[in-house]
Amino acid sequence: MRSIVSFFILLASLGARCEVVQLTLTAAIDRARLHSVDAAVALDELRQAYWEYRTYRAELLPEVNFSATLPGYYKQYTPYMNENGSYSFVRNNYMELNANRFMSIPVALTLNQPIFGVNNLKWSRRIEPERYAEAKAAFLSATEDVAMTAITNYFSLLMAQENLAISRQNLANATKLYEVAVEKRKMGQISENDLLQMELNVLDARSETTERESSLKSAMFTLRTFLDFDETTEIVPVIPEEVPAVELTYSDALDKALANNKFARNVRRRQLEADYAVAKAKGDLRQITLYAQVGYTGTSNEFSQAYRGLRDNQVVEVGVKIPLLDWGKRRGNVKVAESNRRVVESRLRQETMDFNQNLFLLVERFSNQQMQLDIASRADTISQKRYHTNVETFLIGRISTLDLNDSQVQKDQARQNMVNELYLYWRYYYQLRSLTLWDYSRNCNIDADFDRLIRQ
Repeated sequence: MRSIVSFFILLASLGARCEVVQLTLTAAIDRARLHSVDAAVALDELRQAYWEYRTYRAELLPEVNFSATLPGYYKQYTPYMNENGSYSFVRNNYMELNANRFMSIPVALTLNQPIFGVNNLKWSRRIEPERYAEAKAAFLSATEDVAMTAITNYFSLLMAQENLAISRQNLANATKLYEVAVEKRKMGQISENDLLQMELNVLDARSETTERESSLKSAMFTLRTFLDFDETTEIVPVIPEEVPAVELTYSDALDKALANNKFARNVRRRQLEADYAVAKAKGDLRQITLYAQVGYTGTSNEFSQAYRGLRDNQVVEVGVKIPLLDWGKRRGNVKVAESNRRVVESRLRQETMDFNQNLFLLVERFSNQQMQLDIASRADTISQKRYHTNVETFLIGRISTLDLNDSQVQKDQARQNMVNELYLYWRYYYQLRSLTLWDYSRNCNIDADFDRLIRQ
C-alpha cells in the first residue's frame, strides 16, 4: 500500500494530466489475451492453419466445372495441298463460338487404385488432422505465452514501482537523519566523518530516486504498449495478495503434457511424415494402376435433356510402368527415405528426452517456489521492522551510521527479493499451464471455442 500511495504522490508532483488505472495481475493477463499484438499473431496463425485444413478437406470432395470458348477471332495462314502435291498457304479469317455439350453421370461407381504405389489419400487422412490438432494446441500454448509476457512486463513495472517507493523513503529518512546529525555534530555527539557520511547518503538517495523515476517510466511504457493502453494512461500495478496453490507431481504433469501439448502432436506428425516418405519411395519402385468405372451417362446440348436416354458407361483400364534400367535410382531413394526416417526418429527421441527433462525441472522449481516465497515474505517483514528499529536507535545515538546503512541495504534487498520470488511463482505457474494445457485453478483442460475465434 505504501508504494501505491507514493506512486500517486509522484504523479501529482509531476503534474501529469492522465488517466490512472489501478491494474491487477489477473486483469493485465486478461487484457493481454484480447489486445496484445502477440495474441493477434497467434489468432492469425490459427486461422491460417484452419483454412489449410479446410482446403485439404475440400480436396476430398467432387468438383464441378464448366468449360467453354467465348467468341474469338482468328486471322492466320494454314497450309493447303494442291492437286499436284505441292503446298500453298491460304489466309483464314473466321469467328467461332464453342461450348462443350452437357454430360451427366447420375450413377457411377469408380475405382482408381495404385496397386503397389502409396495411397496418398490414406496418409493425408492420418497426417492433416494431426497437423490441425497441433495448430490448435499451439494456439492454446501461445495464449499462455502471452500471459507469461504480460506477467514479465507487469512485474517489471511493479518492481520499478517498489524500487521508486524504496528510494523515496530512503531519501526522506536520509534527509531527516542528516538534519539530526547536523544538530548532533554541533553538540559534539558524532564525528565529522559520520556527518559527511550522512550527507553522502542524502546525495546517493537523491540520485537513486531520479534514476528509478526514469526506470519506472520505461517499464510503464513497455507494459502500456503491450496491453494497448492509450499513451496518456498511467498504470498502477498491485502486488497480488494470493497465489494459486497447486499440488503437483511430475508424472501427472507429464501425462497431461503428452496428451495436450503441441509438442506431442508435433512428434506424431513428424513420425507420420517420415513413414509416408518411406512408403512413397517404396511405391515408386513400380507403378501399376487399376481404373474402373461402371454407371450410366447421358449427353445433350441442353441441360435438361442430358438426363434422358441414359446409356451404360463402363471403363476398365490397367496401366503398368516398370523401370527396366534406372541405375538403382529408385532403390536409392528408398534408402535415403529410410535413413531420413531414422534421423527423424533419433531427433524425436532426443527432443522428447529434453522436453521431459525441462518439464521435470519446472515441476521441481514450482514445487519449491512456494517455500521460497514464504521465506522471502517473512524476511521482508523482519527487515522492515529491523530498519525502523535501527532508525530509532540511531536517533538516540546507540548505533553507528555503518550499522544503519547495513540495515537499510538489507531492507531494500529483502523487499526486492520478495517481489522477484512472487514473479517467479507466477511465471512458473503459467509455464506449467502452457506445457500441460491444464487449468489448475479449475482442474480442467484449457480449451477454446475455435469456431467462434476463427469467425471473428
